[in-house]
Amino acid sequence: MRITCPLCGERDRREFTYKGHAIELNRPSPDAGEDAWDAYVHTRENPAGTTRDLWYHEGGCGAWLVVTRDTVTHEVIETELARETAR
Repeated sequence: MRITCPLCGERDRREFTYKGHAIELNRPSPDAGEDAWDAYVHTRENPAGTTRDLWYHEGGCGAWLVVTRDTVTHEVIETELARETAR
C-alpha cells in the first residue's frame, strides 16, 4: 500500500505507523461503571469498506495524517494533514 504524505509525496506504507480510527470517542465519566469503560477501551467498529484512519509519518517528516481508505481493496482515497481536518 502506498500513502501520499501531503508534505513528502508518495511513500511506502512502512514509513507510517497506524494509530487507529480518526473518529471522536466519547469518554465516559469516571463513575460510569465497568461496562461503559470496558466498551470505551475495547469495542471499536471494524468496517469493510471506506474508513478514516489516523497515521503517523514516523519514517519521514513526522506529520499526523488522516487517511481515507478502503479496507477491502487497500485503495487510498484521500490523505490530509490531521491539523487541517475538522470532521
